[in-house]
Amino acid sequence: MNKHFLSVIVPVYRQEKTIKNDLERIDQTLQQIRYPYEIIAIIDGQKIDKSFQICKKLKLKNLKVYTYQQNHGKGYAIRYGMTKSRGDYIAFLDAGMEIDPNGISMLIEHLEWYQADIIVGSKQHPASQVNYPLQRKIISFLAYLISKTLFNLKIKDTQAGIKIFKKQVLKKVLPRLLVKNFAFDLEILAVAQKLGFNKIYEAPIKLNYSFQSLTHAQGLKVIYKTLVDTLAIFYRLYILHYYDDSKKRKWKFDKDLNFRINTGDYEKK
Repeated sequence: MNKHFLSVIVPVYRQEKTIKNDLERIDQTLQQIRYPYEIIAIIDGQKIDKSFQICKKLKLKNLKVYTYQQNHGKGYAIRYGMTKSRGDYIAFLDAGMEIDPNGISMLIEHLEWYQADIIVGSKQHPASQVNYPLQRKIISFLAYLISKTLFNLKIKDTQAGIKIFKKQVLKKVLPRLLVKNFAFDLEILAVAQKLGFNKIYEAPIKLNYSFQSLTHAQGLKVIYKTLVDTLAIFYRLYILHYYDDSKKRKWKFDKDLNFRINTGDYEKK
């Protein structure tokens, strides 16, 4: 039986204080799994801080580092990383290590056990170990209600920063996506389900929230932007049918992202 190749994308934004330890810890964790792997760090804005310079100095043989000049958002960074990946399994994990990277192994096991298309790390899984404030729990519950009501997604947590996909799912889904920031997770799951990738399941995670909370104004701004993006996804999905195969000419291919994943023509560096 041939071994699968695993790609793990790590979006990086303002992480110069932790990114060295983050990537070293992820690498140590992945050394314990049974699959060959690559780590793809995407610095979301080269001029934001010194994260890029720090990453480039790391002596990790399985690490690749990419960046671009301006900050575009977490969703954009993950999509960019996915286009650079060459894995059969493609995961992403937030930097900062609030989520234990050992969860990647759990996601892989669930992906194979259920023969799934996508496995979502979930704070709501009964086996998850989570430590995060009431405010976040309320936001997470509201996000669940919206995703179930508008998109009929069966999973209870769309927003945790750890997920894994089979490559064939991303080849179909990625070129259609537009969201660059907080509602990226919801868009990729809703579009995947729309395209017939219905085997989407949850797996437990271990999360220890750092409690570095946004200000009230910042929190409201994030919630507002996420809600706007969510309603835009609904409009494109059910009113415009933008994500359908018949609308391929209208998909907005971002020239900076260069979605080669659509043809399977992966860059290997």
